Amino acid sequence: MDWQELTDLTQGRPFTVERVRLADSDVVIEGRFEPPQLARLSADDQVFVAAFVRSHGSIKEMERVFGVSYPTVKSRLNRISEQLDFVDTDPEPTGADVIDRLRRGEISAEEALTELEKTR
Repeated sequence: MDWQELTDLTQGRPFTVERVRLADSDVVIEGRFEPPQLARLSADDQVFVAAFVRSHGSIKEMERVFGVSYPTVKSRLNRISEQLDFVDTDPEPTGADVIDRLRRGEISAEEALTELEKTR
């Protein structure tokens, strides 16, 4: 069974994977695994996202490939993005991070205090 079949069966409802078998061996892993966000998209939306990545984010290319207008591409991207959680690539530093920077002399004690107050 592929992701598209699974998506069709679940009809967009949330699901959990409980068993995984490695394709090249008989190793089986059991537990409760959430599928990645992109796997939770409909098959059509997965194709759209893959095309967007392959076109290096070019909306003009997406217009050409799908034969739709700029507003249609933007609207679909907005709809898809609403289904995805934002991944913070620059999280706030923890108290331990601030102390480490202070020890290394990268920040002053005053700067450390200011940053530590933000982490509360």
